[in-house]
Amino acid sequence: MPELKINHEKVTAEIANELVSLCPFSAISYENNKLAVNSACKMCKLCVKKGPAGVMEFVENKSAAPKINKDEWKGIAVFADCEQGVLHPVTFELLGKAKELTKVINHPVYAIIIGENINNNAQKLLSYGADKVFVYDNEIFRDFSVTTYTNAFADFIEKVKPSSVLVGATNMGRSLAPRVAARFRTGLTADCTVLEMRENTDLVQIRPAFGGNIMAQILSPKTRPQFCTVRYKIFSAPQKCENPSGVIENMSVNTDWLDSRVNITNSVIKPKVTDLSEANVIVAVGRGFKSPADLESAKELAELLGANLACTRPLVENGWMDASKQIGLSGKTVKPKLIITLGISGSVQFAAGMKSSDMIIAVNNDKNASIFDVAHYCIVGDLYEVLPELIQKVKEAKANV
Repeated sequence: MPELKINHEKVTAEIANELVSLCPFSAISYENNKLAVNSACKMCKLCVKKGPAGVMEFVENKSAAPKINKDEWKGIAVFADCEQGVLHPVTFELLGKAKELTKVINHPVYAIIIGENINNNAQKLLSYGADKVFVYDNEIFRDFSVTTYTNAFADFIEKVKPSSVLVGATNMGRSLAPRVAARFRTGLTADCTVLEMRENTDLVQIRPAFGGNIMAQILSPKTRPQFCTVRYKIFSAPQKCENPSGVIENMSVNTDWLDSRVNITNSVIKPKVTDLSEANVIVAVGRGFKSPADLESAKELAELLGANLACTRPLVENGWMDASKQIGLSGKTVKPKLIITLGISGSVQFAAGMKSSDMIIAVNNDKNASIFDVAHYCIVGDLYEVLPELIQKVKEAKANV
């Protein structure tokens, strides 16, 4: 791991105070005539570049990281998120993306599935692009226990050695992926929006950073496997193949993997609610609305269209709508056939969660609003004037059907 080295013999009170004021993260302190760097340091190297020459040094500890033989790690693996015997749709999207990535490096696509009585789902994974499915089927996996599942996942990686591992950013995936990555002392990039593959098998993991103001490209060139999580609806699922040619391999299960510290006495299936990510039609509202009562007109439009009502983050923070209805980086990612945005400026954070929609209609009174950059149809006007007209037009259209 790299580190900052302080050449204390060159430190004076004046130099120390200069370095303390220079650090944007308050990571440098000077107490009792001693200069120190604490855990707040982000390794930005500003103190090295802008500080007094020779006082601070950036040292790359090359011996700390053993060199990885990338040729030993083959394939792109997808974790099949299976709960109560049902595969999460994000699994199929990741298989489609894995198939794209392997065209660059000519590697196989693997799928790992963990659970009880899951052979039917293993066959389905072959139909969506997996070349080989590794099945961990045992009663100890009946209920999700993160340590038990981690033990099986780690066994798969030790035996198969995949170069990259793609995991859906579901409740299960977000619990499991970081624990497995930590077992192998490798990095994990969460909520990726773009994945690219280099010919040397380095996975370029791209995700929004600094509140969505930049798109960060993250690589793990010195470790394997490379881990990332991806939200549902970011990629597209491939067409199902009716006669797949892949292979299913049933893996041996060690009952010692069971986490004896956790005893699941009962599990209850949560009542199914409509997931915003699954909606085909959405009406989204933003800060253009002046009060919660004004949302009734948006609800009326949504009901007429058979749409889900969604919102931006400020409306959730104001307590106008539930967080489950929020679209954006800190909310849901959606890809409906139609989305109508009302009074939404279109920040990067919001646009990242809906810009892949098939049809985007935006209403805003600012002709320079960012939402118009991603919209297919733009209506410049006061939503309090435009919305009633939209409702009337929809009513007339339905009456004529």
